[in-house]
Formats: sequence, C-alpha cells, structure tokens
Amino acid sequence: MTDFVITPPKQAAIPVKGTKTFFPVRRIWCVGRNYVEHIREMGQDERKPPFFFAKPADAIVADGGVVPYPSLTNDLHHEVEMVVALKAGGIRIKPEAALDLIWGYGVGIDLTRRDLQIASRKQERPWEIGKAFDGSAPCSDLVPASQIGHPNRGRIYLKVNGEVKQDGDLEQMIWNVPETISKLSEMVALEAGDIIMTGTPAGVSALKAGDVLECECAGVGTLKVTIGKAL
Repeated sequence: MTDFVITPPKQAAIPVKGTKTFFPVRRIWCVGRNYVEHIREMGQDERKPPFFFAKPADAIVADGGVVPYPSLTNDLHHEVEMVVALKAGGIRIKPEAALDLIWGYGVGIDLTRRDLQIASRKQERPWEIGKAFDGSAPCSDLVPASQIGHPNRGRIYLKVNGEVKQDGDLEQMIWNVPETISKLSEMVALEAGDIIMTGTPAGVSALKAGDVLECECAGVGTLKVTIGKAL
C-alpha cells in the first residue's frame, strides 16, 4: 500500500449509461480543426491539418450538471463533440487497429474562453488558459461500443435555450475516429481511460449565465447542462 503525504485527489470518472458503473478518466484529448465549416467560421486556413490540445480530467461535468461561468472571460463559447473512450492504448497505432481500442462513446461540450484563446493564439502562447479550465468538459453518460458499434455518420447538434445553434453530421469530420487515434498516438502514448473529443461542427456562439445547453449525437447519447453564475 502506498502512503501519500496528502489525500489523493478523487478519480475523475464518467457514468456508464443504464448502470451504476463508471468509466475512469485518465486524460482528455481534444481535436482542433476537424470540421471544415467550423474552420471557416473561425477564419482559419482549412488546408492546415487538425491538431490536439488537452483538458484536465477533472474538467468533466456530468449530464444535468451546472457549470459556473468561468472567471477572466466575457466570451464563453460552446463546441459540441462526439466523445471517444479508450479501453487500451499504445503508440504509433495503425488506423486499422484503432477501433479495437475503443470502449465506448458519448457526446460532450468543449467549453472555450474564446477571448483568451484568441489572445493566446495571437501571442503564439499555449491555449490552456482558453480551454483547460474548471468545468470545461461536460460529458454525457457513455455507451459501450459493444452495444452501438462505431458511429461514423449521424446528426450531431446543440441547442441553447431550445434554439439550435450547431447542427452537423459525423461524416463531415476531416479525420475520422481511427485516423484521429492514429495521429494522436504519434505524439503521445495513449492508455486505457483516455478520452478524445473529436472536433466540432460550425455554429459556435457565446453563452451567458442561465443558458441551458442541450446536445445530442445520433445513436450515441444526449447531454444537458446549465451555465451558472460566476463563482
């Protein structure tokens, strides 16, 4: 038994739909630039390849939760994404082997302090201040791939206060899920418990305290969270 000098942090985890079990989260990886229309709305060059950034595991917020409006920003944006949960990992994974590593899927929201992200980008600084804050990764309950297979098409959308803001299809991804896993594994060794948020379609917009976000990924799941008051 390991003796720690402080109480170890609580294990970040996501509920498994229809059960009392949880999926333990090791790391959260996010794909930037994976839907052409979103690249265009952000004023970026669609010819450049997607890239990756990370969020802390404890940024997860469960379905039905409240996300306090984060500090330091006046421009909080939503980005709905399909979530992939890995049961195994590796390095330099071939695309044809990637699906065997997937435990299940969910739908999530990459919340972004857009003003801080853009300021960091202009100064050629890391994006963490804009992306990796408390409560920045709401996620639905996960469903096993053994039940639903491996979705590669189907509607993915997000509503704010009942109004559809983002509306796309998984088949619009520039890089599909196996390609994404393969490319990410060239940069880091993936492991069981890793979560990958796979990019967002067009339609991102600003949020305010009191807004209710509802999103769905067809055949995968639904998620509802509320933006609360600033702490």
